[in-house]
Amino acid sequence: MYLEIVSPEATLFAGEVTSVTVPGINGEFQMLTNHAPVVSLLQAGDVKVEGNVELEEAYANKFSKDSTGKTVLAITSGTIEMKDNKVIVLAD
Repeated sequence: MYLEIVSPEATLFAGEVTSVTVPGINGEFQMLTNHAPVVSLLQAGDVKVEGNVELEEAYANKFSKDSTGKTVLAITSGTIEMKDNKVIVLAD
């Protein structure tokens, strides 16, 4: 599935991934390929991305790796939309 992570400053990441885990306002949830369409508010926490994540050098310092090898971006709030195997995270 295709993932875009957008902040007020720039598009931090855009590319193909295998899964995305986000901190929804009702708890953390994960989306995989062919997930049902969803729109949700996000709370403070970590967006965790699995797959071959290639970051642009200008934004790589905003991301880290967790103990399982997932790429992690800490956010304070945001929204997410999943539709037709495309995920858009608008993150603060």
